[in-house]
Order: sequence, then C-alpha cells, then structure tokens
Amino acid sequence: MIHSLFIFIRRYVNRLINIPLPQLISGPEELGQAAKILKDVNRNNTFIVTDSTLVSLGIVKKLTDYLDKAQLHYVVFEEVTPDPTIAVIEHGVNLYQQNQCDSVIVLGGGSVIDCGKAIAASVVKNKNIQRLSGLFKVRKKLPPFIAIPTTAGTGSEATLVAVITDPSKKQKFTVIDPCLVPHYAIIDPLLMVGLPAKITAETGIDALTHAVESYIGLHGTTQTKSYSLEAIQRIFTYLPQAYQQGGNLTARAEMSLASYYAGVAFTRTSIGYVHAIAHQLGGFYHIPHGLANAVLLPHVLSFSCEKAYQQYAQIAYHLGIAKQHENETEAAQLFIQAVKTLNNTLNIQKTFSELKKQDIPLLAKRAIKEAYCEYPVPKQMTTTECEQILFKLLDE
Repeated sequence: MIHSLFIFIRRYVNRLINIPLPQLISGPEELGQAAKILKDVNRNNTFIVTDSTLVSLGIVKKLTDYLDKAQLHYVVFEEVTPDPTIAVIEHGVNLYQQNQCDSVIVLGGGSVIDCGKAIAASVVKNKNIQRLSGLFKVRKKLPPFIAIPTTAGTGSEATLVAVITDPSKKQKFTVIDPCLVPHYAIIDPLLMVGLPAKITAETGIDALTHAVESYIGLHGTTQTKSYSLEAIQRIFTYLPQAYQQGGNLTARAEMSLASYYAGVAFTRTSIGYVHAIAHQLGGFYHIPHGLANAVLLPHVLSFSCEKAYQQYAQIAYHLGIAKQHENETEAAQLFIQAVKTLNNTLNIQKTFSELKKQDIPLLAKRAIKEAYCEYPVPKQMTTTECEQILFKLLDE
C-alpha cells in the first residue's frame, strides 16, 4: 500500500516537471558543430571532459582541431575512469575553477558524460558532489553543456541523471535534476565506427534495458512508450549489424538514435530492477554497467512476466516476432526468448567470475532498497527473490 502511494505521487510529480530535451545535432561529420555552438553562446574557454583512451586514439584531437581552427581556448581533463569516483569529480572541479572555464564539452561514453555533469553541478552549486546526491539538489542552470557520446548505450546525453561511485562504501549514488540534461547533444556515428564489438554489444543492450524498463514501468506515457518502441525496434534490427560489421555507418547511426530515444524515455519514467541490481555489481566489483544489464535483463524479464506480460506482448507484436492472433501470454514468452537470442548472438556471457556467494545477501539488500518506492516496477521483488537471481549468476 505504501509503495503504491509513493508510485502514484511520483507519477503525478513526474508529469508536472518539465524535463527539457537537448538540442539534437545528428549525423556524420557533425563533431565540428561544437565550435560553432561555443561561438554562438559567446564562450571561449571550454572544459573538455574525456578519458585517456579517447586521447590516445586521436578522437579528442579531432574535436580540439575544430576548436583550434575557431581560435577557442580549452582545457582537457582526461582522467575519467569507468564508474567515476568522488575523487575524480573533485579533481575536475578544481581544474575547472583554476582555469576559470566557462563551458563544458563531454566527449565519451556514459561514465564520461556522468562525470561532466557532476563536475558542472558541483561548480555551479559550489558543493561537494555527495551533498547533491538524490533528487532536485542542483536547481541551478549549468554552464553551456555539450554532450558528444562515443558509445550507443547509456543515453546520458538526454538524461537528467549522473551516476557516481563512492569507493569507500563500494556503492553508487545518483544526482538527479532536470538541470543535468545537456543543452546540446551531438551524435556523430563516425565516432563509434572503431568501437570494439564487445563494447558495442554491451552498450547496445544497456540501451535496450533503458527502453524496456521505461516501457513496462508504471510511469509510462503515450509519448515515452513511443520513444521506447522506436529504440527497441532499432536495437533489434541494427545492433547485430553494428556488432558484426563495426564499420557499418548506417547501423552505427541507427544505434546512436536508439540510445538517444531510450534515454529520452527512461529519464521521464525511471528504470527498474535490472538497474537496481546492476548498480550494486558495478559498485562492488566494477563490472561494466552495460554488461551487468545485459546479463541481468532476461532474468528480471522472466521474474516480472506475470505482471508485465501485456507490455511484453505489445513489444513482441511491434517487433513482428509474434502475430496478432497469438495470445498475450505466448507473445510475452516470445519476447523474452528474443532477448535471450539477441544476447546469444552478441556472445553476452551468462555469469560473473567476480561475484562472490558471501556478498549476495548485501548486494540483494542494497538493490531492493534502491528500487523501493523509487522505481515504478510492474512487480515487487523481495530480497530473497533478488538473491535467487544473483545465485544464478555465480560462475561455478
């Protein structure tokens, strides 16, 4: 009863909040638009948040060449790691302030974009990132903020959330505020052509998880469900192509849009148990978020099926993997099987060698606590049921 009341209130509040969309610029060779944007908003000392891999691959230089040509100043912060920590955020804040930067460009995957959001939020609020944890603690406009994703998965270029890791607690926390939605999103599929097949697969299923959890959650609207279905259709069609043919620009472009649409959807509806459990695996063992989602997704879909079978069936009908004459129960099972088949096609592993049996009770307890009254899941999960899912993932 209490949970249902919280979900009702959150749904009502969600529909009152105006969550902006970034100004979307999409297509090959659009990276140079970043310089034009900075000129248009009269900024001349931007803070580039990225990682050392993208620097070594020369991708950051492609961006800075455009900035150099436009005679714009910049500072490159390349210390972002997977699952960015409080210490990384603090270092970035100090560098931003010391150089008196006036704008932010994030170039990278979800960790990079989340890190950039956290740095910008800390700067404008002049507070440590821990003090901004939770809902609506920022409430202040960020400096001009340009997000340039290099993976098609997190959708962070369209979301109002930043996920940060606290190593001392082996736990992740979130900063959630409409102010965190980037002002501009530049999606250039050429930046993803060289992405390794494994990362392509894992980030692609991350996007699928966003779209599916948004679609089946209790906060869905006609608009968000439309975005989710757009994303799901593209992922089932183009992710195997992007995985098998990394240079396929059409597949990369379609996956980029799928990730964006999924991000637009779930930032308005929230997520579910796949993410709640995946966050614990990432915080505890640094298992990549997309991989954790990919392994967990079929298990959580099976768990929720009795309450969400109608939504599963609608997805199956939309994808054409079930015929309209097939009943909803059969169509729902066909959708779950399609997700398992997609995982197999992408060679997604089924267990985690990092997972320790003795950690499972704490992981399950934290996952259930994260989701309770926060995630509008179709079916409530107990700690014991969460433990049972985790035990299936042991590499024994």
